[in-house]
Amino acid sequence: MQLAPALSRSVTTPAAWRPRRVIATRAALGFAHGRSIAERAAKLGIEVMELAGDRLKLDLPDDPRRAYVEAKATLALTVASPSKRRLQPIAPSADWRVDLAEGCPAHCSYCYLAGSLKGPPITRVYANLDEILDGLPAYLGQGTITSRSRTRAGEGTTFEASCYTDPLALEPLTGSLSATIAWFGRWQADAQLRFTTKFADVAPLLALDHGGRTRMRASVNPRAFARFEGGTSPVAQRLTALADMAVAGYPVGLTIAPIIAAPGWQQAYGELIADAAAALDGIAGLDLTIELITHRFTPGSKAVLTEWYPGSALDMTEANRTTKRTKFGSEKQVYDAATMRDLRRFFEGRIATDLPQARILYWT
Repeated sequence: MQLAPALSRSVTTPAAWRPRRVIATRAALGFAHGRSIAERAAKLGIEVMELAGDRLKLDLPDDPRRAYVEAKATLALTVASPSKRRLQPIAPSADWRVDLAEGCPAHCSYCYLAGSLKGPPITRVYANLDEILDGLPAYLGQGTITSRSRTRAGEGTTFEASCYTDPLALEPLTGSLSATIAWFGRWQADAQLRFTTKFADVAPLLALDHGGRTRMRASVNPRAFARFEGGTSPVAQRLTALADMAVAGYPVGLTIAPIIAAPGWQQAYGELIADAAAALDGIAGLDLTIELITHRFTPGSKAVLTEWYPGSALDMTEANRTTKRTKFGSEKQVYDAATMRDLRRFFEGRIATDLPQARILYWT
């Protein structure tokens, strides 16, 4: 495959996330994968606390801000229960959600996990990876997003690994993403693994025998909004990583999310799309998709995020917003119809001009 001429293959990425401590349950250490994670952490000089049982004991401070900091610096090594291994649909991204972990070490002030996961924001990684993967064949052909879709049938049955985590951020400690990509590469089935990331260290993935059955997407926002994405790789490095993955034969994608209608958004997103086009230019056989997700929040997530990031400049007022009720009866604030029309018209037009080879999977 041809390399994009403007790209450097020696980009320096930020240091990998290092939690201050790893808390390992007794059951997790009963799995070879769990023991390997604990061993990796210990070799890096990270304190590994081995529990006598399977109940997590966090001992977090009473002060909410201090508790947040401590939780974000903690990795829990645990076991995915049978209920966790029963897959759930994950529209509009994929047929099924497969969780290798829950929680994320980044500090994004719009984080949707704030309204999705209960309790302190610790990151949990699962030791029983083999059990998780062994359960996937039962779902083959059973989804409704790509399995039975005319427009996306070519993707086969799709499994999304980034619903509740960023697996690439955790890869230096877990190796779970590499193992899952290799597993899909060996799986002779009409299926695809999907993951999206705000991190850039894809070096461990480039030489894997992926068989074209994993789509890596870079989650991106303009440089002007980088202040909302603490602890992540710079967008330029994410785009270079995406190009590296495409050169290695992976199907790739852009997840432009959350789209923020702040002053100057047209110029900011126009530059982002142009940067993506430049990064991917000249790559032979490029298979590129784009997912467009506008910013939204619930009353619950707004309350949590305001507590976590009291100094954030992210607009979570009701300006240019309307209330949308979900199928589960909850409410969320989304942009009003006029703002959504302006945003959608802009993105579809610019993508058609700058990235004509891309397929837009959905707008939401």
